Amino acid sequence: LAVQGYEVYGIGKIEDIFARRGVTHSRHTGSNADGISSLLELIAQDRASDLIFANLVDFDMHYGHRNDVEGYARALEEFDGALPAILSKLRPDDLLVITADHGCDPTHPGTDHTREYVPVLAWSSRMPGPVALGTLPTFADVGATVYEHITRGSFGVGRSFLSLLNL
Repeated sequence: LAVQGYEVYGIGKIEDIFARRGVTHSRHTGSNADGISSLLELIAQDRASDLIFANLVDFDMHYGHRNDVEGYARALEEFDGALPAILSKLRPDDLLVITADHGCDPTHPGTDHTREYVPVLAWSSRMPGPVALGTLPTFADVGATVYEHITRGSFGVGRSFLSLLNL
């Protein structure tokens, strides 16, 4: 997207995860609350065809890798509490995708990444109702969907599920 002239905003450790490639603006954050605050601020700036890519660092760094089940649960509740504010700032043409970059089950013995599937939740006010995506064959499908939503073109890697969302 950045190569094609779109603005790509990385919140949290996105810039680090992607070795500064493809990110045009970066905001490092120290907590989920900071990440959510940055996300809300950027959404409010009415960025019509940009990508805002947020990584909420506490889920992974503080709770998943440290086997802190109670902390993880609190972080999920805090994020759930922030969702109404996030959704209220989205425009009708916006697409919100919530997922994880890997498994990090805080109940798993050890502190490494875990092997469970990660959830993918997609939402737009234009969606007529819930859609079951099933198990996607590759995480690249998320990227292909976001790319098609922003550019209306095909990325060439992964399969977009945008048509399943009726958008």
